[in-house]
Amino acid sequence: MDYRHEWKYEINQSDIAAIRQRLKAVAASDAHAPDGAYLVRSLYFDNLSDMVLREKLDGVNEREKFRIRYYNRDTSVIHLEKKSKRGGLGNKQSASLTAREAQSIVDGDTDWMISHDDPLIRELYIKMRTKQLRPKTIVDYTREPFVYGPGNVRITLDYHIRTGLNGTDFLNPDCVMIPAGDEIAVLEVKWDSFLPGIIRAAVCLDGRHVTAFSKYARCRIYG
Repeated sequence: MDYRHEWKYEINQSDIAAIRQRLKAVAASDAHAPDGAYLVRSLYFDNLSDMVLREKLDGVNEREKFRIRYYNRDTSVIHLEKKSKRGGLGNKQSASLTAREAQSIVDGDTDWMISHDDPLIRELYIKMRTKQLRPKTIVDYTREPFVYGPGNVRITLDYHIRTGLNGTDFLNPDCVMIPAGDEIAVLEVKWDSFLPGIIRAAVCLDGRHVTAFSKYARCRIYG
């Protein structure tokens, strides 16, 4: 399993404006964002004892989380994702879902998953059985992505973070979403073996330090 380095910073709107200008001068906008940004909607999984949330808040060194995700309200392309963390390194595995399959998971109709061709879908089924993982809450936000070839660097600016509280109807474009507390933004920097100095300089901000920010944890502040 290949792991990537990852930094996260909590930033504000002024920081976004400054970093955006720097990145436009040295990096390229991600091809997946033809207009410079896109909307992200994710449905995160947890169990009744909030195992995933507690492991994150407690800083457990090796942990994982599952989510279902789509972009720009387009439910024709949906991904099941598993994010694994080990120390300061991260790995992401992905599998494709149809809208019908995603809705079946939300509805608790999961027997079909155990015989699915994709091992990640089968793994989620097993975790839903053994660890009682269930869809927990929806997380929405806007993302501006940039890429830089050397080091396979990806930088993202995430803001307008919103929570679906305890709602799980994430295929419904009109489901109720509210701001996840005070307005906050997140800068994420991911790379493989090395981070080029030009990118390190572009994302450097006085008074900002690497943090373990989690949009999922942020969206659980109301329950």
